[in-house]
Amino acid sequence: MVDPVSPDVAEISERESRAPGWEHSAAWWIEGFTDGADPEYRDQILPMLTAELAGAEHIIDIGCGEGQAARLLTAGGSIVVGVDPTQAQIAAARQRGGGPGYALALAEELPFVDGAFDAALAVLVLEHLDDLESAVAEVARVLRPGGRFCLFLNHPVTQTPGSGWIDDQILDPPEQYWRIGPYLVETVTDEQVDAGVFIRFVHRPLSRYLNICIDAGLQLEFMAEPAPPESFVALAPEYREAVTIPRLMYLRFVRAR
Repeated sequence: MVDPVSPDVAEISERESRAPGWEHSAAWWIEGFTDGADPEYRDQILPMLTAELAGAEHIIDIGCGEGQAARLLTAGGSIVVGVDPTQAQIAAARQRGGGPGYALALAEELPFVDGAFDAALAVLVLEHLDDLESAVAEVARVLRPGGRFCLFLNHPVTQTPGSGWIDDQILDPPEQYWRIGPYLVETVTDEQVDAGVFIRFVHRPLSRYLNICIDAGLQLEFMAEPAPPESFVALAPEYREAVTIPRLMYLRFVRAR
């Protein structure tokens, strides 16, 4: 275990990948979710996390990828450590610099002392993990009493497998609606997100996330379900009629004192 401001943080990243299965998709993440490349990150997620983490001194960015959020938070004056299980992501994050420290680590096995951080961040990460209980327990462990946990999820309701926008022109009059898949069924899927790129998703009902966090000593303070930003809709005009359907859910927890 190391302190978040220790130079030893850099040495942790010299081990082999902690999640070999994710290495094959690393290039897709690195290029598609970097500074300005994705409108939902640029115009929705990054402004929200900047506001939510204002004033936090020591932050851990869990599943940091190539460091986009970590760089932004460091520029705002925080001391940030990013952790990710893939060597390619950590290597890209270090190369792009910007001030954060980085460590190769699983969310379920964070290599830091208890209470090391006053804020933790996970952006579109927990829905890819099989062992949610261990990951949340680790978040609670490394947070100081009163520390914030900022959690961004693909919306568990509207992003349920089998969900999507339906434009039924057969009915008279035609109907447009958002179909919800089997929401209460926990499901693991490998979804194709690009040519040759498959991403593992673990669908869980919202109650699972909430109860696991509560059991770990994290109390819900705030929740948001923002509409997709206009910049995303401009690039995905087929979504224009579905702008009242949120793609994102944000939850802010605080560790009980």
